[in-house]
Amino acid sequence: MMLTGMHVAIIGGDARQLEVIRKLTELDAKLSLVGFDQLAHNFTGATKMYIDEIDFSDIDAIILPVHGTNLEGKIDTVFSNEKIFITEDLLLKTPKHCVIYSGISNSYLDELIKKVNRKYVQLFERDDVAIYNSIPTAEGTIMMVIQHTDFTIHGSRIAVLGLGRVGMTVARTFAALGAKVKVGARRSEHLARITEMGLEPFPLHDLEKEVRDIDVCINTIPTMIVTASVISKMPAHTLIIDLASKPGGTDFRYAEKRGIKALLAPGLPGVVAPKTAGQIIANVLSQLLFYDLTKRKGNA
Repeated sequence: MMLTGMHVAIIGGDARQLEVIRKLTELDAKLSLVGFDQLAHNFTGATKMYIDEIDFSDIDAIILPVHGTNLEGKIDTVFSNEKIFITEDLLLKTPKHCVIYSGISNSYLDELIKKVNRKYVQLFERDDVAIYNSIPTAEGTIMMVIQHTDFTIHGSRIAVLGLGRVGMTVARTFAALGAKVKVGARRSEHLARITEMGLEPFPLHDLEKEVRDIDVCINTIPTMIVTASVISKMPAHTLIIDLASKPGGTDFRYAEKRGIKALLAPGLPGVVAPKTAGQIIANVLSQLLFYDLTKRKGNA
């Protein structure tokens, strides 16, 4: 599986993008790197450039950072002070077959992609990426619980909210460490799966009752679920870790008022294991790029 002849622009990002660059250069793709001018390392086959130096009419794919852009189209990069913006004019210069990749999206990117009519892939919407990423997420959650409590995980009472791709891994991991784990879910098949996993299930409409005796609450649901009413029923020592994407699903204002420690922790893979998180993205990206290249050659 080689990417010979494919021209990819990698624009901004953090340490995870270095694994993407490494993987794609190994596969013989031609890379233009924007927002990496302060990176000491050089990659064979990859050229550091400023965004206005790129001929976008020759670009087959654009890889944005995991977080995409902000709501003004600005891209963050830890390897440059260059101010980088993704605009409609810029994307309209690309060939119609050009595919844009990012981890997640927002209203600015959604509207922009609609205007320019290009294929857009949100990697973190894919089951494979989310499941692979749940592994460093669970490890990072363990780290946070150890840092912010004065008791062992073994024997502690932990409530995990949601049995999605992250919730399942987190619940299983804490149970393996000897915690008494109960999992809240809405769907009957999820409650059945929780029972099959040897954990204690409860319907989320019983959440206020179920938090009365817990030590740690780990939320994975990206809607307001850990409300002031729920927090008011928790023991004073409870630690809340919210793994949902910003702004999370916790009333952080009330938690602070009540004196309960509540931490929003999205993007843990990039914090605790950037190399592994980058390899996960790189492996899936290389497969998708190869598919696009093969498909384009087949249509040629």
